[in-house]
Amino acid sequence: MAQTRSVDESFLALPLSALADAALTRAVDLGCEHADLRVERIRTQSIRLRDARLEALGDGEDLGLAVRVVHEGTWGFAAGVVLTAAEAVRLAEEAVAVAQVSAAMNTDRVELAPEPVHTGEWVSAYEVDPFDVPDAEKTGLLVELSEQLLAADGVEHVQTSALQVKEQKFYADTAGTRTRQQRVRVHPEFTALTVDRTTGSFESMRTLAPPVGRGWEFVAGAGWDWRGELAEIPELLREKVKAPSVEAGRYDLVVDPSNLWLTIHESIGHATELDRALGYEAAYAGTSFATPDKLGTLQYGSSLMNVVGDRTAEHGLSTVGWDDEGVAAQQWDLIRDGVLVGYQVDRNMARLRGLPRSNGCAFADSAAHVPVQRMANVSLQPAPDGPSTEELIGGVERGIYVVGDNSWSIDMQRYNFQFTAQRFYRIEGGRLAGQLRDVAYQATTTDFWGSMTAVGGPQTYVLGGAFNCGKAQPGQVAPVSHGCPAALFENTNILNTKQEGGR
Repeated sequence: MAQTRSVDESFLALPLSALADAALTRAVDLGCEHADLRVERIRTQSIRLRDARLEALGDGEDLGLAVRVVHEGTWGFAAGVVLTAAEAVRLAEEAVAVAQVSAAMNTDRVELAPEPVHTGEWVSAYEVDPFDVPDAEKTGLLVELSEQLLAADGVEHVQTSALQVKEQKFYADTAGTRTRQQRVRVHPEFTALTVDRTTGSFESMRTLAPPVGRGWEFVAGAGWDWRGELAEIPELLREKVKAPSVEAGRYDLVVDPSNLWLTIHESIGHATELDRALGYEAAYAGTSFATPDKLGTLQYGSSLMNVVGDRTAEHGLSTVGWDDEGVAAQQWDLIRDGVLVGYQVDRNMARLRGLPRSNGCAFADSAAHVPVQRMANVSLQPAPDGPSTEELIGGVERGIYVVGDNSWSIDMQRYNFQFTAQRFYRIEGGRLAGQLRDVAYQATTTDFWGSMTAVGGPQTYVLGGAFNCGKAQPGQVAPVSHGCPAALFENTNILNTKQEGGR
């Protein structure tokens, strides 16, 4: 799909080469060891409905340019919104001035790991640009699907949203790299609320469809059975309202990809960001228990555990052609046979660790922000001949099946955590035996992943994710996906959230 599309002519019509020539020439004249320029245009649209009626529709566009330099071993950065050669020159001069002021506080000379020169264009894998679809058509489809859910017995209210983003970037640096890329992502979501009139209790349930690096075709039904899922939610909700509260204790868990992706994000994705592991994010986003002295020796999980960082996965939210330092997208091992073997790095972090090359993890969420080390698509690999979800459940005598992400809590070192879900099912004698309420699973990262005794096959693999992973100061958000199969975890601690909350 990506090969059939190209970057929009309206973006390519901007004076991209002239801006790059002006900024980079001036940076070299001022003695910079490295300089790069980004021009970015980011279009966003949010549609929200309540009870099948349009509540809000908002469009946004962010367009600007940024110049980043390394001058005498120190970073400098400047950004603006006027797309002229004169402004590009001014930003280069301002970035150098920032580096000169910052030099007195710089305790570690900036050097970038080498990267081959790249030129070209890359477009993400989508079919229908959501910004080419009339608003009335998009809203009409969301109203129709919302009405289907709202008409079901017991559904009192329905909240609906559809987020859409088109991100276009031009990158050029003094080494000669010049790239253009465009990616599109969408996140549709439906939430139903039901009320038990007898008891006054209420419950809600969301669709399980993940945000994806696709176009409007996903909302229209390509790759997800929206009508089928919406038809199931009312009965699932009625069952959840009447479900018994869980008895706290230890259970075997079969965790569905719709829930496990978030556990991967929090306990593996963030923990294997090298800047965290080195303490660079300690003041805000936290650190990591997976410190560099443990590389190659830390038993992160069972021998069934194989996790990759991936900037190339089709439809991944963190998938790119090149990152914001001109590094080509790659896939690499983070955890192999349960052992920590790699990190996510940018070019400066790669140099600090003596690595030959960055693995392409620099990203800025707009031209106004400097690129920082951000998460790739971090994914647990399925077992090539692994079991189905039904077979995993069938092997459990007493356990719980976990479906859909919900709330989470994890410490600043990404070690102690607990997670809840959209729904939990009791497993008895290898069969599902109805839903449970008030459930959370709790563990340390290494205990949890060490208890993984079976990994589902490729047929169970799903790419989940989020639009809004937060990091850095000033704060930035980044989209990221996490693929995983269903998996079995033995003897996991289960909390009753109602009892815990009442203490």
